[in-house]
Order: sequence, then C-alpha cells, then structure tokens
Amino acid sequence: MSSSKGTALITGASTGIGAVYADRLAGRGHDLILVARDVARLEALAARLRGSSGVRVEVLPADLADRAQLARVVDRVATDTTLELLVNNAGISLEGTLIDTPEAAIERLIDVNVRAPTLLAGAAVRAFAARGRGGIINLSSVLALAPEMFDGTYSGTKAFVLNLSQGLAREVGDKGVRIQAVLPGAVRTEIWARSGKDVDAFPQDWVMDAGDLVDAALLGFDRGETVTIPPLADEAQWDALQAARAAMGPHLSRREVAPRYRRAAATS
Repeated sequence: MSSSKGTALITGASTGIGAVYADRLAGRGHDLILVARDVARLEALAARLRGSSGVRVEVLPADLADRAQLARVVDRVATDTTLELLVNNAGISLEGTLIDTPEAAIERLIDVNVRAPTLLAGAAVRAFAARGRGGIINLSSVLALAPEMFDGTYSGTKAFVLNLSQGLAREVGDKGVRIQAVLPGAVRTEIWARSGKDVDAFPQDWVMDAGDLVDAALLGFDRGETVTIPPLADEAQWDALQAARAAMGPHLSRREVAPRYRRAAATS
C-alpha cells in the first residue's frame, strides 16, 4: 500500500546522518528514495526499513559529483509527483585545507556540497511550489557561523547552504513549502575518517550522536523553524545574531562611501 505521507528523497543515505533520517522518516510513514554511491549499504538499509516499517523504499545509486548522475537525480526530484520531502544531506570534507589540497578534491567538494544541493533544491522548490506543499531539509553546519575554527573552504560550502536555505524560505514560505537548514556541530559519523580526521580527538562533550541530531532536527522541522541548531542551548544567541544582521542590512548599500574610507584632505 502507498504511504499517506508521500515520498522522501534522501541524499547521502547509506550511512550516518542520512541513514538515520531514512529510519526516522520511514517510521513516520514516508516512502523513501535513498541516494548514495554505496549500493550494497543502500540495499541493506532498504531491506531493513521495508521489513521494519512496511514502507516502499527505492535505491537510487548516484555519485553526486558526477554531473550526469546528478542530472538523473535532479530529474527524479522534478518529475516524481509523490515526492513531498527532499533531504539534502550528502556532503564531504577535505583531508587538508585549500593550501595543500589538490584541485580535483576541491572541485569534488564544491560539486557535492554546493552544486548538488543547489540543483536538487531548485528542482524540488519549483515542483513543490506548483503543488502548494512540500519540504526541503538542507544539512549545513555550525561552521557556517564560525569560519575561523576549521578549514574555510568546507565551512564556506556550508555557509552557502545556510544562505540558500534562508533565501528560499523567504521566497516560497507563503507558497506552502517549508525550508529548513540544520546546523550540526561535530557528529559521530564516517565523514571524519574519510577526511583523515579522528573524531575522538575532540572533547567528548563536543560530539553528538547522529540519532540525537536527527531527532532534534525533525522536531525543529515540525515546529516550522527555518534554522535549527541542535547543540545551541541558548536560542537567544541566535536571535541576537539575526537581529544584529537585520539592523545592519539597511546600511549596506549606499551611494556615498563610508566616511572612514575617504582619504583625508591634504594639509599644508
């Protein structure tokens, strides 16, 4: 039987945060389309979820850094009328920094972390706005707010995802489409090992469990939050940042150069 909750497409679904989203959304009654490169893991997860939740689960293997494969996923998002939710979760990080990383690795980072979520979100938001319903969850990072902490290239891609989400929310918030950016801190997933880093090198109280992260993020989504920061205890800090940014906004574009940038008149 078809799920009454519609279909959710999740990228990076074979492990970590993506696999937890698959588990939780299946538990909520969503049929699933699982996207990742690791077919064996996807098939194993799909079989488990079919058995435990009784939902329909389709495996859609794709390397989102490959433009032809990404185009197939984008087309699916654009044309699948059962789709109600897109979870843009796939992401990679670098083993080094911009200074010491080969160009090919930088290009792959941008393809997976920027190009793929942008094109997928674009396809989804056009389809959802036309139907007057749907949701997009974009996985950003707290590093979007703290570029000095780690590699600025990776955090820059996550800042892009945050900006994309906030802009889309303003654009289609009145069209029945919910947009959410999720900003995790350090989460215990395989992304660390894949980028040559040891998550256990962080203080123990820095690292969140992926299940806790997704449960908190979904609660934020249910509440209609545009930005959800699961590790941030004091919501007033985020509110203050947003208020400061809004207050500065009207002063960012002027005909006249700010006085502090005018050269002082020559004195005799």
